[in-house]
Amino acid sequence: METFTASRLSEGNKVFPSQIIIDNQSLTFKVPSLFSGSEKTIPFSKIASVDIDCPMIGYSTIIIETTGEGSIRAHGFTKDEVKAMKSQILEKI
Repeated sequence: METFTASRLSEGNKVFPSQIIIDNQSLTFKVPSLFSGSEKTIPFSKIASVDIDCPMIGYSTIIIETTGEGSIRAHGFTKDEVKAMKSQILEKI
């Protein structure tokens, strides 16, 4: 199991940074907040595609499209982190 945490310096992650947790069966996207948070778990069998957006300056975004589960768009990671997430997810699909 590996956990990737967004940078606190990125937009939308100042106090409670979002996390992506990759284990052997699924991917979990956590967005904590003060009184409540959201958590979405998607099995690898439901993932349709993984895209990354890596600008020359700033933080990168990972976009995970699913079949029937909606999509996940997580911002605030380094280029190396999104590349590692993408390769791990594609390896497990």
